[in-house]
Amino acid sequence: MTATTEPLADLSTTTLLRFATAGSVDDGKSTLVGRLLHDSKSILTDQLEAVEAVSAQRGQDTPDLALLTDGLRAEREQGITIDVAYRYFATARRRFILADTPGHVQYTRNMVTGASTADLAVVLVDARNGVIEQTRRHAAVAALLRVPHVVLAVNKMDLVGYEEKVFAAIAEEFTAYASDLGVPEITAIPISALAGDNVVEPSANMDWYGGPTVLEHLETVPVSHDLTACPARFPVQYVIRPQSAEHPDYRGYAGQIASGVLRVGEAVTVLPSGRTSTIEGIDALGESVDIAWAPQSVTLRLADDIDISRGDLIAPSASAPAPTQDVEATVCHVADQPLAVGARVLLKHTTRTVKAIVKEIPSRLTLDDLSQHPEPGQLVTNDIGRVVVRTAEPLALDAYADSRRTGSFLLIDPADGTTLAAGMAGAAFASRPETADQAPTDEEGWDF
Repeated sequence: MTATTEPLADLSTTTLLRFATAGSVDDGKSTLVGRLLHDSKSILTDQLEAVEAVSAQRGQDTPDLALLTDGLRAEREQGITIDVAYRYFATARRRFILADTPGHVQYTRNMVTGASTADLAVVLVDARNGVIEQTRRHAAVAALLRVPHVVLAVNKMDLVGYEEKVFAAIAEEFTAYASDLGVPEITAIPISALAGDNVVEPSANMDWYGGPTVLEHLETVPVSHDLTACPARFPVQYVIRPQSAEHPDYRGYAGQIASGVLRVGEAVTVLPSGRTSTIEGIDALGESVDIAWAPQSVTLRLADDIDISRGDLIAPSASAPAPTQDVEATVCHVADQPLAVGARVLLKHTTRTVKAIVKEIPSRLTLDDLSQHPEPGQLVTNDIGRVVVRTAEPLALDAYADSRRTGSFLLIDPADGTTLAAGMAGAAFASRPETADQAPTDEEGWDF
């Protein structure tokens, strides 16, 4: 790797920030990412040489830094981003996992993927175009996914003469919109990704701006990965029964702790059955331990023989969620086919997948003014709306506002396994209006 201006980070002590980039087509997301990697000395020499060679073949005088992230051949040929590109880099102050997401409307589903685990979202806006519908859509997705920090990067300031009033007007409009969505923190930064202004180094062309550069903000924004502060949740992935001469009676439940802390001797409840027991032992990395916490992968041993299988959830009895078959949620529809009232789907929550029916679609979000369009009947690609889903079996969901891991789910087409929608349980932008309970009829055994 090329030499850095600062000592390399001690990866054992620096914090980790997951962030995603989003924006409309040609707003310069890939160029920003390329500039960030290039100016922070986070790319390999052979990678840069390859980009320079391709750029020269195209007759470009300078390297096209967007090529550092546009890895698919179709992306390079068309000059657009299609898939989510993940990049890993580090500075002396922090480690980063970056998700560069597409800008085309038809690839909004990819933005949902990239932002679902992000601590911060960088939303780019072309200074010449200002806030457009796709900008509002990305802000809505970031708010829906409870991304705690949003950076508005007003790009291509060099094409508007580095005018402060242009930046101020865009920042004011976006901040008002995102605040109405409930985004807790918004930081606006004027940049030129192509020229490098305010990406890694402060710009000499915008002396009216006294805030941080993009990299400085990424390095200093406070992040917390303390999943142990939430109630413990343990989705069972696999039941271990060796039944060997060495372990004739061993019965362990393997999985990754989604949140919280589990201790030997703690009373737990298995959901959705409601059976109770006590943690008799915890095995981690081949050794017995007294305590384990998220996101460790462990095997639990219980004091009682209980019928437990993949998809069950083990939680402390004192803070166990209440199982339900009626799931009220906000969803982002990502499939090409519409999602209609009465649709038969599969609902995947953690390690559990159950049959379900879409009972109601109370409203669809109108991105222009954040109003709710009541009773749309169906959701189409990229729509964000409220749904009520009835499941065949009880699920132990948390509200998404309380837990991004155990409050999220997927709706899946049972015919071909296509993901239809990403769902967030509980309240999001709007509360569900009072409607009559009208369960759809069904002739194929899906009427629960």
